Amino acid sequence: MVNVIRGGEAPQIELPGVRFVGMAAPSRGSGQVCTWRIAVEPGHESDQSHRLDRDEVFMVTSGQLRITPDGEVLRTGDAVAVPAGQPIAVANPGAEPAEAYVAIAAGFTATMADGTRVGTPPWAQ
Repeated sequence: MVNVIRGGEAPQIELPGVRFVGMAAPSRGSGQVCTWRIAVEPGHESDQSHRLDRDEVFMVTSGQLRITPDGEVLRTGDAVAVPAGQPIAVANPGAEPAEAYVAIAAGFTATMADGTRVGTPPWAQ
């Protein structure tokens, strides 16, 4: 069975400076891959990095994003694959909102820089 995930019905989670829109995930019919969209406010910088236990891919669809601390600024059309275990700290150095699609293997877990284990966030469950 094919599962259609309607953008208007997808779960949205708001964190300071970042909105997550859950797309493919185990709870929405995808057992092996998770995808979501992020929208990042201009000037936003993550206050703490985190690490994942799987590779994560970001594909920028508008604006500018920096995904890793001291990483290159990505622009519309750019993509980056962040290897498992590398720190991630999303920032939008631009003056306009930025958006990206994100893809990762289902069942991943996240750990904050301070050692707090987050597990799998709600938009990827």
